[in-house]
Amino acid sequence: MVIIDIVKIFIAATLSFFVGIAITPAISSYLYSHKMWKKKAGKVGLDGKGAPIFNELHKEKEVGTPRMGGVIIWLAASITIVGMWILAHIFPNSTTGKLDFLSRNQTWIPFVTMLIGAVVGLIDDFFEISGKVVGGLSLRKRLAVVGVVSLLCALWFYMRLGVTGIGTPWGELYVGWFIVPFFILLSMLLYSGGVIDGIDGLAGGVFAIIFSAYGIIAIHQQQTNLATFCFALTGAILAFLWFNIPPARFYMSETGSMALTITLAVIVFMTGTPQNGYGIFVFPIVTLPLLITTLSVIIQMLSKKLRNGKKVFLVAPLHHHFEAKGWPSYKVTMRYWILTIIFAIIGVTIAFLGKPL
Repeated sequence: MVIIDIVKIFIAATLSFFVGIAITPAISSYLYSHKMWKKKAGKVGLDGKGAPIFNELHKEKEVGTPRMGGVIIWLAASITIVGMWILAHIFPNSTTGKLDFLSRNQTWIPFVTMLIGAVVGLIDDFFEISGKVVGGLSLRKRLAVVGVVSLLCALWFYMRLGVTGIGTPWGELYVGWFIVPFFILLSMLLYSGGVIDGIDGLAGGVFAIIFSAYGIIAIHQQQTNLATFCFALTGAILAFLWFNIPPARFYMSETGSMALTITLAVIVFMTGTPQNGYGIFVFPIVTLPLLITTLSVIIQMLSKKLRNGKKVFLVAPLHHHFEAKGWPSYKVTMRYWILTIIFAIIGVTIAFLGKPL
């Protein structure tokens, strides 16, 4: 990798961070002045029943703290991406051209999916805040959006790019047209990981580490524009996290989590198929904290259904279980961050060993 590529990545990440910091006061002021928070405390579980333990733990935070903080993430990243693209076209030269990382073969798809997820998530947040739709858009509707976006992306990979296999250290694993349902399943799985957004600073830190890990993998696989995109998102997430650490000024909510999870699915796929890379192969390792958190919800639901209401965890998702056991929220957050870093390092190492430069 040449120096200009490294500079390009650093500039995008730094610019995205400072753009996020710069736009936050105006967004925060708007969220507070318009009281963009839930009007009534309380959460309903996926089974349609109440969540008394969660509601007791978070009764003071549910009301009075704005949602929609995720706007900062995707807006800061978008300003950076589009801004560098405009700069390259207004002042065309070798330097600005190399700094532009909005490219059809690497970043258009994740950029568009991010915006779609952001808009749908924003609509969901608005409905929940306004009280027009209790609980916001139904899970079925949100899953339908993720499914349609995933299907379109999968068809693009399969029909336009000719992707029919997954990169592994033992060679490409040919799956043919099964690549389409596989990508949809992967997207759904990652979207479900959005349940990690439940404690101040938790989701922001975890997502920043995961996107950084995939940025490093993309660098190693010489997907420079994709790597730059990952680090631009990381910079934006860190700007959000600056204001989200306890006590949180606002929450990421659906507009942030949906944008990040479906975008991450595309990035995982792009680092694991078109370049015969190992993004998909190390996916269960790098994203393990998300997957375990999702699994805790599934286990809890199955246990309550099959064991006459008996629970495995005091409350699900897993991070709230630790809160219910008496762990301070900051301890849960920090330990999640530490574990995410460790598993990200393991995943990146495997990707490096499997595909040397």
